[in-house]
Amino acid sequence: SRGQTPPNGNNRSGKIYGSKEANFTSLERIYTFAQCIPDVSSSSCDNCLRNAIGSLPSDGKRGGRVLLSSCNVRFELYPFYNVTASAPPPPSSSPTSNDRGKGGIASGVIVAIVVPIVISILLFIFGFCWMRSRTSREFNVVEEITDGDEISTAESLQYQLNTIRAATTNFSTDNKIGEGGFGVVYKGILPDGQEIAVKRLSRSSGQGIEEFKNEIVLIAKLQHRNLVRLLGCCLEGDEKILVYEFVPNKSLDYFLFDPEKQQLLDWSRRYKIIGGIARGLLYLHEDSRLRIIHRDLKASNILLDAEMNPKISDFGMARIFGIDQSEEITNRIVGTYGYMSPEYAMHGQYSVKSDVFSFGVLVLEIISGIKNSAFYQSDGAEDLLSHVWKNWRDGTPLNIMDPAFAESYSRNEVIQCIHIGLLCVQEDVNERPTMASVLLMLNSYSITTQAPQQPAFFFGSRSQMLPNKGLESDQSTSKSMPLSTNEVTITEMEPR
Repeated sequence: SRGQTPPNGNNRSGKIYGSKEANFTSLERIYTFAQCIPDVSSSSCDNCLRNAIGSLPSDGKRGGRVLLSSCNVRFELYPFYNVTASAPPPPSSSPTSNDRGKGGIASGVIVAIVVPIVISILLFIFGFCWMRSRTSREFNVVEEITDGDEISTAESLQYQLNTIRAATTNFSTDNKIGEGGFGVVYKGILPDGQEIAVKRLSRSSGQGIEEFKNEIVLIAKLQHRNLVRLLGCCLEGDEKILVYEFVPNKSLDYFLFDPEKQQLLDWSRRYKIIGGIARGLLYLHEDSRLRIIHRDLKASNILLDAEMNPKISDFGMARIFGIDQSEEITNRIVGTYGYMSPEYAMHGQYSVKSDVFSFGVLVLEIISGIKNSAFYQSDGAEDLLSHVWKNWRDGTPLNIMDPAFAESYSRNEVIQCIHIGLLCVQEDVNERPTMASVLLMLNSYSITTQAPQQPAFFFGSRSQMLPNKGLESDQSTSKSMPLSTNEVTITEMEPR
């Protein structure tokens, strides 16, 4: 129909337009509006509207509009035009020449034909877009569920044995970078150039293949910047191989206990290493998907990346190997003497506080540059802990510092770290702080800390450190080099 001037004053006289609204669903209505310029014929208007309707967007948007040279079409799910203004005027008593288009067809007939067609097409397009949008959302939800847990099967972590052999030049001794209690470690390079560390396990697990794969999947999900990342495994024939990210700067003991290389570890780097180890342990104890007790934290199990950032290695090995143990007591002692807490070494009792004890020993080693086991080279010599305690008690804690620091150190930081180290090696388990408390003390000198008491001592030779009868020891040693690199030992996990 031909519109007249709307009540709001917008001059639309002489223009051909029409509007319509209808129920789309029980809760939604659709509003449409079509308009042609006044000097176009009815047939041209019809053709223009058909072209405009065919050009309406179909990208799932809830509304659309097309502007062509002779007409425009728009639909929305809300009223966007003045209903009173768009209503056609009442028909006159007798038709005149103005009631017909140039083709001789009444404009009312055109509207009666075009508007239902427009509405039908718009409803079809809108319904199609709505269904496609709904399907897309459902697909995205499924995709998010699938991708949210990116490691779901061992097959996604599986490496072919031929690939591992090629990467390590068939386990060449030239690529051997370390050896521990559970196998030899090789450096490898994958076809895409990625460097890896390949741990070839030397004895079979007590678990079946499926259980072994499940444990690999669990450990591979644990990711933290201060943990060495497990990339995957290889299980073919009798071979059980673990594939880790390659950490270029070997292990902490390679630098810490070498008179020449320890010069590369100034105090700022050692302080950064202490903080990184603490953050990694806190993740294992409290923030990871599983509560993990390492049970063999020591300098050779702390690897250093290209920026000398620490990465804890060899966690989760007890779970992989299926060690026979209860929740809190094991009948098989694993770890390294000098780092083991007294309750674990003597009675097989372990907890997160066992790792805290090992962390304390490690902190004191980092500050002094002296290996705890160095005190056992002759009978009757005291251990590192008693050496540090005597200086702390006598008010001379800085006497234990590595001379390599010279004057480039922070006195407050060194004393704070010695204090933390002594708190961690308390004989009473309840007197040792958690790793969360350790991080708070490292990051703030204002936190009030308790005074350390006399730590647990192991005097004399190693024979005095042996566990009680009936407990089996499984201490890992380096067989290929004086300073171990990526040494393998057992660790333990507890599910939350």
